[in-house]
Amino acid sequence: MSLSLVHSRALLGLEAAAVTVEVHLANGLPSFTLVGLAETEVKEARERVRSAIQNAGLEFPHNKRITVNLAPADLPKDSGRFDLPIALGILAASGQIDDDALAGHEFAGELSLSGELRPVRGALAMALALRAMPTRLVLPPGSAEEAALVPDITIYKAGHLLDVVQQFLPGRDQAASDAPAWSRLASQPLHLKNEGPDLADVKGQAGPKRALEIAAAGGHSILFSGPPGAGKSMLAERLAGLLPPMSTDEALESAAVASLAGRFDPGHWGHRPTCSPHHSASAVALVGGGSPPRPGEVSLAHHGVLYLDELPEFPRAALEALREPLETGRITIARAARRAEFPARFQLVAAMNPCPCGHLGSAQRSCRCTPDQVARYQGRLSGPLLDRIDLHVQVGALPAAELLQARAGEPSAAVRERCNAARERALARQGKPNHLLNGQEIDTHTRPEEAALRFLDAAAVRLGWSARGLHRTLKVARTIADLAGAPRITLEHVAEALQYRQARP
Repeated sequence: MSLSLVHSRALLGLEAAAVTVEVHLANGLPSFTLVGLAETEVKEARERVRSAIQNAGLEFPHNKRITVNLAPADLPKDSGRFDLPIALGILAASGQIDDDALAGHEFAGELSLSGELRPVRGALAMALALRAMPTRLVLPPGSAEEAALVPDITIYKAGHLLDVVQQFLPGRDQAASDAPAWSRLASQPLHLKNEGPDLADVKGQAGPKRALEIAAAGGHSILFSGPPGAGKSMLAERLAGLLPPMSTDEALESAAVASLAGRFDPGHWGHRPTCSPHHSASAVALVGGGSPPRPGEVSLAHHGVLYLDELPEFPRAALEALREPLETGRITIARAARRAEFPARFQLVAAMNPCPCGHLGSAQRSCRCTPDQVARYQGRLSGPLLDRIDLHVQVGALPAAELLQARAGEPSAAVRERCNAARERALARQGKPNHLLNGQEIDTHTRPEEAALRFLDAAAVRLGWSARGLHRTLKVARTIADLAGAPRITLEHVAEALQYRQARP
């Protein structure tokens, strides 16, 4: 047969769109034409496929006019993932393998010149697109293990082009598809883990640790401000250990984003990610971009923690780009040629010094900054960005005597148990964590007592809060009430929540 069809997938954001690789062999001047909005690395597949077929001992149709179409034509295609389906299409069109047997399979893999199969990005996204479908997915080593994390999907691993060709030889019994060269991978169970630094290592700092507990219980963002060496980074690094274990769907989404960026580590499967980019990171590195669009740090921290140390030192454009994902939990990368959307439901924890020298308000050392320098430094953080951070916490430096004599604090396991209990109360009441409440849900599920409502109204007028600031204070107060096991928000809960909106840097 001179025409063959092979199925694969292209990546557009986190979506893995179906692609049909159509290969036609015709008489005429020998040529190899590849069409279908292919990027440069896809067009280079012509030379890789030609060499791989020849070095594998198979016959490449040199005397034919070869046309390869990647359909649909208006969908951009990138990377070397189409090497394997193109090679199989040529072999099927030339009659060397059974074209009918390819039905029900999808293929992806980059070919070396010797025919070895190399891993590709986005294997988890491809597997998620095929979830609960009867289609079999054939992938190289490294990619197949990633895809096998998705339940209810059939994954086959092949290390060489010949391993795949062997399964589709004319007249071969497909029931023998479990030969050693062609191995089927079983789905990997999710092992829930809560590893990381222990909160017991942080001595003193009862107030900041309480704020960290509130942030973990309600999913709130938090900003620590204080002098150098006060313990801001130690506190921030321990937030992930206070969060509840990931569900299977959360773990798959988080791992799929990491796979798109080529940063998936099987050893971290089931861990909540913690991303801590350097303060020199650009806006594209932080929120994503490029051509083709790639996920940024906010998406790689999906269902985990994004830790930004030295917050005012980040470029202004990068910080302002955080506004939308903090509100919506998604980031949309729009370019002239394409548009991609990535999930970005992360928990922000940031740290900063109160001034350029870092000792403004310190009892141990005097600040040497002028008022103008302090104003310029703190002015690097815009009001709209600070308004989107729920908890503003001052972290003071402990005296040496108190630091040396302080006992170990409460371990993360005990604090995590309280946080999980508070989250369960919120989920039972409203089906989502408190920080995700919006619109009418805030009025329905917060409901402060009359005295608390009057106090909150007076504070909002006196401090000049925006509507966002008022609602975020209500959500923090609701989390504090959940930690206390209280059915309604009282004056005490509102008063504690209020101090976290006043403690601006």
